[in-house]
Amino acid sequence: MKKNMGNTDKAVRTLIALIIAALSYFEFITGIFGNILLVLAIILLVTSLINFCPLYKLLGINTCKTKNS
Repeated sequence: MKKNMGNTDKAVRTLIALIIAALSYFEFITGIFGNILLVLAIILLVTSLINFCPLYKLLGINTCKTKNS
């Protein structure tokens, strides 16, 4: 897997994941909707940690500033 995410993209994804986690923890979001958002938060966090987004690959998007080797 080649990196296709830049630092700004990673930071935004991590921030969104943390906000969703906090909203869930403090029970602002609950039920099925809360569970769906938690799964989304996990996906965002994992993709930001591995610097790769499969959806970006499908759409041909690359926000990474460095050259892929």
